[in-house]
Amino acid sequence: MVKLKKYILVLIIGLSMSASPLCTSIWAKDFIVVIDPGHGGHDPGAIGGFSKEKNINLNVALKLGKLIKNNNEDVKVIFTRSTDVFIPLNRRAEIANDAKADLFISIHTNAVAGSKTVKGASTWTLGLAKSEANLAVAKRENSVILYENDYKTRYAGFNPNSAESYIMFEFMQDKYMSQSVHLASLVQKEFRHTCTRIDRGVHQAGFLVLKASAMPSILVELGFISTPEEEQFLNQDQGTSSLAKGIYRAFLTYKREHEIRATGASRTVIPVEDKEDNRSQEKPDSSSQRVAIKEPSSEPQAVSIKNDIRNTEEIIFKIQIFTSSALLTEKDKRLKGLKEVENYKEGGLYKYTYGASSDYNKILKTRRSIAKDFKDSFIIAFKRGEKININAAIDEFKKRNK
Repeated sequence: MVKLKKYILVLIIGLSMSASPLCTSIWAKDFIVVIDPGHGGHDPGAIGGFSKEKNINLNVALKLGKLIKNNNEDVKVIFTRSTDVFIPLNRRAEIANDAKADLFISIHTNAVAGSKTVKGASTWTLGLAKSEANLAVAKRENSVILYENDYKTRYAGFNPNSAESYIMFEFMQDKYMSQSVHLASLVQKEFRHTCTRIDRGVHQAGFLVLKASAMPSILVELGFISTPEEEQFLNQDQGTSSLAKGIYRAFLTYKREHEIRATGASRTVIPVEDKEDNRSQEKPDSSSQRVAIKEPSSEPQAVSIKNDIRNTEEIIFKIQIFTSSALLTEKDKRLKGLKEVENYKEGGLYKYTYGASSDYNKILKTRRSIAKDFKDSFIIAFKRGEKININAAIDEFKKRNK
């Protein structure tokens, strides 16, 4: 009888835990992205007039990883390499598969033979190369395996330089194809708009590293190291930072859409692209507080409010409308005439909010009223000046207002 009571008690506890919305929420699991800087070590990749592809790839990859890590606490970043070392092609995919990654992003630099001048960035997914030019890109990237002593055994006789070896990609069914193509399209969009790069489009080809990855995967060709002007751009801090930022913004969009499809909500914020080089002044309090938006040349000053959220035990709901790397002015057109906008600083970014109330229903109604102008806005919550999990905040609000 005692054993039966213990069994029932354990069963009840187990069921109550499994029913918890926090346990079943998507937020319980980190989003995992594997960043793969192509080539490395004794494999230089394409060689330009004064630089090597392997170094460009690593530089952009590390900058991309830093952007993700610094601004997304719920994302785990894994590099296939973070130094100048050689990693076999199949091992790169194994790293992603072993981590059960949500995304695999392989970063490369293109090249063409001879004196032909070609410019622009492209993004690739797994598939059959439908042109000789596409096949040539796949052959060049897959030729990495020739640096491996046992490549014939490891890759089942695959010859990267033989067109016949690529026939297998014609019959391959990739269940992640649509997601991969969508991510590739987002990257190209950012290359056009954020990086102002020549858009060479989204393509398919038989890349071994993508074939072996069991998740949505893309291979980015940043530009052409064989073109002198492109090589200069790819070796400048401004160029590599711009490219990393473009891929980062595409990643954020993909992740946000993924979360909305899965849960109907997202905590991923896509920063508003700053067209002007506004230099923000340091430093407002990193905790949530009402801060007046001033001219960038002025030190932001905290203003007094009727309900100081830094000291209240109440949960305060707000609407986050967008994020910017610079402090905006009150007349900034991105505010679309909205008054009493506040900001708080987190992860090196200014996050702009509208409305503040302990009544979730009131904030929800306000959010609907501005949704037309701020379609990516979403509700966040603070307690004692600290941002808290929105699902937990809503649950507590409902309990208090039964």
